[in-house]
Formats: sequence, structure tokens, C-alpha cells
Amino acid sequence: MGWEWLADPGYWAPRLLFQRALAAIYVVAFLGAALQFRPLIGERGLLPVPRFTRRVPFRRAPSLFHWRYSDQLFAGVAWTGVVISAALVLGLFDHTPVWATMLAWLVPWLLYQSIVNVGQIWYSFGWESLLLEAGFLAIFLGPADTAPPVLVLWLLRWVLFRLEFGAGLIKMRGDACWRDLTCLYHHHETQPMPGPLSWHFHHLPKPLHKVEAAASHFTQLVVPFALFAPQPAASAAALLMILTQLWLVASGNFSWLNFLTIAIAVSVVDIIPAPVPELARPPVWQHALVIGVTVLVAVLSYRPARNLVSREQVMNTSFDRLHLVNTYGAFGSVTKVRHEVVIEATDDPAPDEHTVWREYEFKGKPGDPRRRPPQFAPYHLRLDWLMWFAALSTRYAESWLPGLAEKLLSADPGTLKLLRRDPFDGRRPAYLRARLYRYRFTTPRERRETGAWWVREPRGPALPTTKLGPHGAVVAVD
Repeated sequence: MGWEWLADPGYWAPRLLFQRALAAIYVVAFLGAALQFRPLIGERGLLPVPRFTRRVPFRRAPSLFHWRYSDQLFAGVAWTGVVISAALVLGLFDHTPVWATMLAWLVPWLLYQSIVNVGQIWYSFGWESLLLEAGFLAIFLGPADTAPPVLVLWLLRWVLFRLEFGAGLIKMRGDACWRDLTCLYHHHETQPMPGPLSWHFHHLPKPLHKVEAAASHFTQLVVPFALFAPQPAASAAALLMILTQLWLVASGNFSWLNFLTIAIAVSVVDIIPAPVPELARPPVWQHALVIGVTVLVAVLSYRPARNLVSREQVMNTSFDRLHLVNTYGAFGSVTKVRHEVVIEATDDPAPDEHTVWREYEFKGKPGDPRRRPPQFAPYHLRLDWLMWFAALSTRYAESWLPGLAEKLLSADPGTLKLLRRDPFDGRRPAYLRARLYRYRFTTPRERRETGAWWVREPRGPALPTTKLGPHGAVVAVD
């Protein structure tokens, strides 16, 4: 049987660049898990893994932590993921046997699957599923000294199509401002975590904002179909998507979503100027396995594809427990007004109207109006991101915000490491409260006169004034 049509040496460089970029994103993902898990989902975290695994069975959330959990084991899983992924970045498995390369890619996928499936609300966003879906397909791409399997490359295009087309459809079906091209009048200011250039993007002329929105619609609703066209049309479509994603990278912090989208798009581009080395033919068993995976993905794609054409389209949803084929999308509605939850505390034993309340400063989310929004992506600040949702509605934070107050009142060291600044230098405050503020970017004139990036106005309490009770529980005092 002739298997030559199943492998294409011409995609050697795109395959290699995709693998390197994906492995680097794995490093970032595992590093973030290792550095943030204890205060969020650790044994004494805000939403502990052991509590979750007692409530949710393995069949609903497959994870090795169903068999055993300890903070030491989680740390071992996360750091093992960092090491294996770094080895993949360095190309240490480029010339190993096909089975060994596949095993090397299987390990981070299994480990990160175990983390995501017990990560609860902290790991509930589309970039987690996207990493697992792309990571699953990467297992079957083979080492650098074999010809890339064509079917896997086409499956990556199918991922990219759903990612972009789903995002475009959710916008057109959602907020009316996408249809009249005015959403970007607000988005750069109200997005979850603005970046260093977001202030400048917000102050672009309104006609240019409309051009941004129109370009987004074109890239997400028209261009994706060209991914399945002959070359060079497919490459041109992918390059246009890469350009759009770079614009998003510059304008805000969206974890590794944009970076991974770029990596997947690179796998489509066949005009990368790189000499193709002499490549071995993939073994027959790899071809057979790739065909089986293609059939599996085709079957699992039915529900995500049906979701794309549904008037009740949902976004960022997994239709299987292993996140093999997912649906994506973002910002179907755009917040027009920005609110922020500002957490304050005092060591005054009897607070009154003269009490000085000092703020906790987060690493990424807006706080001090004079602080320029920082760049963190592709690294993901999970607590900062969820604080944006807490400002939208306390309903989004009812499972963890009171626990955060308790951790801050007890000066929990792990929780304090998630913050940029603890105003009490590790000491326990006497009382804590959270207030809701309306934030907006300064105008260019206000920026020149004050040096501030934000203007904020108080809107009311987000959490009542609290203190630690005799048994360590949070007690409201007003």
C-alpha cells in the first residue's frame, strides 16, 4: 500500500516551528500552575482539589489527582511538565524514534489534562482547552527527522477554523455594537486585563476603531474558509490571522490565547524560507494511528460543528471530557463601563470615619491609577483575571472571594505571593473591606496633567467590613 500521500516534507519547517512554540507555551502553563496552585487549589487553597475530587467523580473530570492528592504531588506534576516541555523546546526529542517522540509529547498533555480537570473556575477558560486540543494533535506529528503527517496538519487547520469562525459568529450573534462596529470604542478600556499599550489603543480615532471591528469580522468570518483552499491562499489566510493576533497581543493581556493561535496558524504556512533536510518516511503504524485519530476527531467534531451553526451558540465549551474537540469564542458582549474591586484593610483596632485604609495591589489588574497597566501575557495571572469577573457581579466570586478575605486577614503567605504589594508587610490587619470603583482611562490632557493612567470613582461596597472571628472564620462587622 502506498502511504506517501500521508506525509509532506514541504511542511517540515512549519511543523517544527509549531512544535517549538507549543512546547514553549506548555512551559509557561506549567510554570504558572507551579507558582500559583497552592493558594488557589492547594490543600489549604481557596478551592481545594481534595474537596473537588470528593464531589466530582473521575469519569466527569479525569485526573490522576483522583487517586491521590497532595501539594507535593501537584508541585511534582507541574515541575515535571516544565522540564519535559523545556526539553521539547530545546529539540531533545527531534531525532529519537517516533514512539519516543510521541511519548514525550503525550506526557505534558496528560499532566496538564490532570491539572485543568481539577482546576475548577481558575482553569475554566478557552485557552486551557485550546492548549489541550493542540497538544493532543502534536502527539502525532512525529520527530523532526520524519516527514510531517498531512492529516494532522489538516486537523490543526480545523482547530484554527473553529477558533476564528466561532469567535466571529459569537460576536455577530451577540452585542449589537459588533454589528454597528462600535464595540472597540469601549473594549480596550474594559477588557479583563489591559496591557501597556491599551491606553493608546483606546484613544485611537473612532473611525479607526470601526476599521478594527470590520477587520476582525473579515478575518474571523471570511478568511477561515481559505484555510482549506490550495496554497498559497491557505498561507495568506494564516498570515492574515497571525497579523490580527499580533494586534491583539499588543493591545491587551489574554494569557497564551493569541500566542497559541499564532503557533497553530504557523503550521499552515508553507512559504517559510528554510531548506528541507532529508527526511525519513514515517512508519506504517504511525500512518495507521494518524488515520484512526482523524476518524476520532471527525466523529467528535459533530457537536462543536453543530454548535457553530446554532442560534444558541455557546463559547469556550468542551464536548468531551478530554478536551479533544472544543468550541471557542470571546467577547460576544462587550462591557461598556469598567468596574474594579479594590480590597483594603487597616490595623486600626476600632475603625471609624477617620481610619486610614490601605490597599492591596495586584500584579496585573488595575489598582493604583498612576500605575501603567503591565504586560504579563502569555503568563496568566489567574486571581487577577477572576477579579475582573468579581467586579461584574459578586455572583461570579461567591465561591472564593470571602475565602480570599479570610486569607488576607490571616496574612496567608501563599496568598500574599499572588499580590504585587502587601501594605502590611506580612502582618495581620485588624479589619478588611472591599469597595467597588468605576474606572476609566484618563484623557490625553488628564494624562499630561496628572501622570495617571486611570481615573476612578467609588461606587459602593463589594464586601462588608470584616474581621477574623475567634475560630479563624470571617465575621462581618457592619
